[in-house]
Amino acid sequence: MSNPQLTVVIPVYNEEATLKALFGRLYNALDALGKTYEIIFVNDGSRDKSAAILAEQYHVRQDVTRVILFDGNYGQHRAILAGFAHARGDCIVTLDADLQNPPEDIQTLLAEIDNGHDYVGSIRRKRHDSLWRHLASSAMNRFRERITHIRMTDQGCMMRAYSRRIINTINQCNEMHTFIPALAYSFAQNPTEVVIGHEERYAGESKYSLYSLIRLNFDLMTGFSVVPLELFSMLGMLISLGSGLLVAYLLIRRLFLGPEAEGLFTLFAITFFLLGIALFGIGILGEYIGRVYHEVRNRPRYLISAILQNDGAHNE
Repeated sequence: MSNPQLTVVIPVYNEEATLKALFGRLYNALDALGKTYEIIFVNDGSRDKSAAILAEQYHVRQDVTRVILFDGNYGQHRAILAGFAHARGDCIVTLDADLQNPPEDIQTLLAEIDNGHDYVGSIRRKRHDSLWRHLASSAMNRFRERITHIRMTDQGCMMRAYSRRIINTINQCNEMHTFIPALAYSFAQNPTEVVIGHEERYAGESKYSLYSLIRLNFDLMTGFSVVPLELFSMLGMLISLGSGLLVAYLLIRRLFLGPEAEGLFTLFAITFFLLGIALFGIGILGEYIGRVYHEVRNRPRYLISAILQNDGAHNE
């Protein structure tokens, strides 16, 4: 089989309520492009009927549909990486299964690829997320750009397009924890961004909890920059200097004015503040050490139980 012009990679986790609607819009949108394409669904250990629905759809459109079935839940980014490893298209587009990003906007991304860009990010025109998520995302966007120098206006939108060269480079990376849009941006020579639509979730609930979002941003910080470590090194030097000046001041005061019993609680407050900073710094250091720990174990990023494609299901 000759390679298609386009591969669409879609991670799926407990999306039985949205899949039928996704199929109806996605295949129509891709058929209208006039390009050869394939769709790779990666079932990330769903506990509902998602795997069965994907298998049914594979039998309906075997010509363009491939389904990768994980034997457990490994996370959205590892599911996408599995799709990248099996993608055959000259251009690869990632899309969430929740229909918040319209499949019809894929043509907008492809137009920029045709214009010579090798990485096309996306900016949601009007977000329909909760207020706390919108504010948290905006704050983390600004913080991430300052410490990593990776410029993404909307890091939370996974609808993006990548050239074959970038996907081949990503496939050579063996990191256990990464953030795919940022990794692709670091390899891009001519990146750009486009504005796309953003709709309310068709059904179900977001799979990203507050903890997941925090973990994702830790991956961004520790995976693409050592600035947090450098900041705490500089902060440690400043605190050491300030502490030395405070000790000198208290010593001089004691010599000339005598002991100051009423300042005891002030010292306690300063001590607890410094302990809090120290514990936070230890936590940042622990994140980096944890990444090293996961990498040196060299375990597989995911395990595939089966692949449904033209020549049938292959156990791996």
